[in-house]
Amino acid sequence: MQHPAVPDLAHTHTRPIHWVATAAAVAGVVALASALQPGSATAAQPAGTHARSAPAAAVPPGTAGAVFPIRCAPLKAVVARQATGDLDHDGRPETVAVVHCDAGMGTPPDGVYVLTRAQGDKAPRVVATLVDPKDRYTVTDFAVRGGDVSATLLGYSSPDVPNCCPDLKDSAKWQWKNGAFVRSTPAQARSI
Repeated sequence: MQHPAVPDLAHTHTRPIHWVATAAAVAGVVALASALQPGSATAAQPAGTHARSAPAAAVPPGTAGAVFPIRCAPLKAVVARQATGDLDHDGRPETVAVVHCDAGMGTPPDGVYVLTRAQGDKAPRVVATLVDPKDRYTVTDFAVRGGDVSATLLGYSSPDVPNCCPDLKDSAKWQWKNGAFVRSTPAQARSI
């Protein structure tokens, strides 16, 4: 059986100029698509109601510009983890940050700090210390849920235990009660 003769079409053979033209066309489509983004979505409101936006104070504070009470000189402080939530149930979220010195090696101890930003403040400010770096804890399993701050603390049974190898493990949970953060799970360090 013979196949019909197909002419040798120029467009069936790719050359570098074809790839350049294809790349330019794709780049043009991507640029056009990014320039033509839809506007903000708004939900239809029933007659007689007005849409209200959340107050600016409802935005959780970031950690940029915060001055943490941790001594790292000449190193700098590093925010290892952060989470947000309305810890004092006032309608404005706070940020909880796990911070340690940028040591480069070893396991530097963590501090856990609560940050807030009052209206008009340019930078967030630390309003509470939940874990002090002086206590030599490393923080793992860190979370903010339902206004509670929880973490697993890895620590040391004595100053003789090297920083690389914590030998104690403890669960901790803090809640805002009567104007202060209260640890609701007692310190019960277990050997690991």
